[in-house]
Amino acid sequence: MDRLPKIGIPLIILFIALVILISKSAVTIGSGEAGVLYKTFGGGVVTDEPPLGEGFQLVWPWNKIFIYEVRQQEVYEKMTVLSSNGLEIKIDASAWFQPKYESLGKLHQEKSEEYVSRILLPAIRSSARSVVGRYTPEQLYSSKRDAIQEEIFEETSKIVDKQYIQLNEILVRDVALPPTIKEAIERKLRQEQESLEYEFRLEKAEKEAEKQRIEARGKADANRILSASLTDNVLKDKGIEATLKLSQSQNSKIIVVGSGKDGLPIILGNQ
Repeated sequence: MDRLPKIGIPLIILFIALVILISKSAVTIGSGEAGVLYKTFGGGVVTDEPPLGEGFQLVWPWNKIFIYEVRQQEVYEKMTVLSSNGLEIKIDASAWFQPKYESLGKLHQEKSEEYVSRILLPAIRSSARSVVGRYTPEQLYSSKRDAIQEEIFEETSKIVDKQYIQLNEILVRDVALPPTIKEAIERKLRQEQESLEYEFRLEKAEKEAEKQRIEARGKADANRILSASLTDNVLKDKGIEATLKLSQSQNSKIIVVGSGKDGLPIILGNQ
């Protein structure tokens, strides 16, 4: 009976040690995350194996797991860059990105968990300065926003693709010009619009006048042809035809042949 406590105490100690060991070794990786394993006595960061996936993971207590979000993420950036003529342009942009899953170990080893601030944001700023520097404020304000968005995306992708970062999209949300430049551009655009409207009205009036001239010429030509074709004999024939048609009417009438002007019949009746 005296030996039972002596056996029970080591078992309790072993159980407590086992619980501590499991608590130190167990790691839960959440949804949309992955883990990079660091082996303290085994060469450091593991780069030749896939990252640890979601769920419950057991590692030796002297090793570590660094957890990364591998879903698409968004980062915002406000920049001041120069246009082609040296004016300051403020750009409000955001980037959709995610770390390359299979290269997560190398990303952690070479760039660390601060890869967004160390790699991605500097690459976006550099690309934005390069792209915006090719355009004038007028181009940026009016028609080139989609173009600079695509060009910033392409140039940033070339930089970060080699740094184990997958860039999915660059969105230029706003391009802000100096107030005086913006007012001057808007005034110029209004003047151009008014000029285009005036030219349109002139062109429309000219087309309408040309239409009326064509119609007038057509009527004049028709009248001239008709006048040339109406000889005395033709008029007499037309008159005779009309008289014959009237004579066939049921209304009572008197026809005097050869008593009208030019020898045409005269029709007298009570209707």
